[in-house]
Amino acid sequence: MAMRFNLVKIWGFAGVMLAMSSSLSAAETISLQALFKDKAIIVVNGARHVLNSGEQGPDGIKLLATYTQEEKAEVEIGGKREVLKLGMVSTGFAPKGKSSVILYPGTNGHYFTEGLVNGVPVRFMVDTGATIIGISSVTAERIGIDYRKMGRPGYVNTAGGIIPTFYVKLNSVKVGEITMYNVDATVVEGSSPREALLGMSFLGNLNMTRDSEKMELSER
Repeated sequence: MAMRFNLVKIWGFAGVMLAMSSSLSAAETISLQALFKDKAIIVVNGARHVLNSGEQGPDGIKLLATYTQEEKAEVEIGGKREVLKLGMVSTGFAPKGKSSVILYPGTNGHYFTEGLVNGVPVRFMVDTGATIIGISSVTAERIGIDYRKMGRPGYVNTAGGIIPTFYVKLNSVKVGEITMYNVDATVVEGSSPREALLGMSFLGNLNMTRDSEKMELSER
């Protein structure tokens, strides 16, 4: 499916100026020059880089996600994350350690957890048998995902047989203090699954350990 980028705003070389001291050398500046859907132009010490979401530039800065309506982009340098906004000044990256989440099974033996998808509260059921996150169209509409327009039509094999679906990218998925960006998911039309299925497109990037009934998810 061809991707379409919608330009939001260009601020020249002003934008967000950020003094860095981690993987960048001292007194380096970063500015968000232009913002698109899943794409941004970032200037580091005068050097202009066009980055797609998930891509890391030669200066060590990685573009995690763009939010065109909010006119901001989230980036990472040396494991530290910061939100860059067009026209606003920020000062440095907050240090970030590795986060973990402890889960316990419900009465039916399944593990459930509350989380956020694109900033909207969602109840997840952990499903290691699911290749990617699975959500119903009812949940997708509540989150504000226009899956028919932005999704890629396809099919999934379920216990009830093969059913049509739409493959989408979630801007962000958060469980506890663990956040991932541009996560693969599928949307099935209807009200099922009632809880979103937390599949391997999220879990596969974590360490998963079991101690009796306790399950721990932790960043690598």
